[in-house]
Amino acid sequence: MVDEVTKQARARMDGAVEALRSDLAAIRTGRASPALLERIRVDYYGTPTPLQQLATISVPEPNLLLIRPWDRSLLGAIERSILASDLGLTPMNDGQVIRLALPPLSEERRRELARQVAKRVEEAKVAVRNIRRDALNELKEMQNEKLITEDDFYEGRDKLQKLTDDYVKRLEEIGEQKQQELMEQ
Repeated sequence: MVDEVTKQARARMDGAVEALRSDLAAIRTGRASPALLERIRVDYYGTPTPLQQLATISVPEPNLLLIRPWDRSLLGAIERSILASDLGLTPMNDGQVIRLALPPLSEERRRELARQVAKRVEEAKVAVRNIRRDALNELKEMQNEKLITEDDFYEGRDKLQKLTDDYVKRLEEIGEQKQQELMEQ
């Protein structure tokens, strides 16, 4: 029973790590990446649709994204969605494709993005700790209902703490890697 609770906690913590990874992928570094546009939703016949479902996104140069919609009538809607986003990029529409040039980041903008990364890493750590708390409550409940012994509870608590420490360390490493990526020019 203790192993089952630990296994569930591990699966939820894996989810928190993946959520952080996808969250950080959307933060712009000096390099172009299709992941920057993952959160862009385009109004497609009244339905907000992910940009990836409406166009091909490629990276012909390290600081350029090329968006080639499958339906050219969407060029204006895609352009408006990019302008409305928090990316701070200006799309260039030539009637066939949309080009997004990524300007080099200023030192001030790099520091601001690094603070955002640190904040998101901290939020992910809180999520992992909340998962630990929920699992501990579940173990405590099992102990109170005499489903597990006191020794099992303490063993499970120690396993959960070690698991939490491992995941917090992993989250910190992901954050440090993203901050290094942001600060290199």
